[in-house]
Amino acid sequence: MTGSSSESATSIARLISEHRVFAGLAPQYLNLLADVAMLKKFETNEVLFRESDPANRFYLILDGEVTVESVNGDASVLVQTVGRDDVLGWSWLFPPYYWHFDARALRTTRAIFFYGTWLRENCERDHEFGYEMLTRFVPIMIERLQAARRQFVKVRNVST
Repeated sequence: MTGSSSESATSIARLISEHRVFAGLAPQYLNLLADVAMLKKFETNEVLFRESDPANRFYLILDGEVTVESVNGDASVLVQTVGRDDVLGWSWLFPPYYWHFDARALRTTRAIFFYGTWLRENCERDHEFGYEMLTRFVPIMIERLQAARRQFVKVRNVST
């Protein structure tokens, strides 16, 4: 397979650059991300991560759907459903580096996988890169927390 890894890296770099979160990212940072990115496929009902497990990765969702849930015993509360052009996972950025929610594929989902630990180390080494990552992830965090707030208010109103 001559040139397949180069073609694959080029394809992944293109997918990353076309994703809404990384649109307009400087080429050197795009290349940094593309060098460590991997394509990943999740089948229906496959768990991507569980609350309280170590958070060491994140995903750019290419297609499919993933539910983000808060689980308490046997009960789970839907926080948000993410799909094409969304990002899943920001807990890798901040201590204590554990997931705050569960994530499960609602249907077959393709994503780009990144090791957050490696990226966090690069953010520490290159503060401009770190700033780029934070400015792109903070809106995702706010969106996810607002979705959680809306769902918990809805659940509380139903139970009262």
